[in-house]
Amino acid sequence: DTVIESSITGKVFVFTGNLGLLSRKDAIGIIEKFGAKNSSSVSSKTDYVVAGEKAGSKLRKAQDLNIKVLNLPEFENLIKSLES
Repeated sequence: DTVIESSITGKVFVFTGNLGLLSRKDAIGIIEKFGAKNSSSVSSKTDYVVAGEKAGSKLRKAQDLNIKVLNLPEFENLIKSLES
């Protein structure tokens, strides 16, 4: 699939918690379409943590490392802004 260059190209995302109607696989597919990468663990290399319901230790670690945390509506708005 062709990668769409965007403001998140090259960024690293970590998904944590329940993403509601969005499956984790679909969420990862969306960010990969825009050139971002998925990681299963939070580190200093993480750019964004998308926190769904019942987010746990990954959310706390992101806050400790001052990583940008997005809730689901913020993540959806970010993706919509990339698609327009």
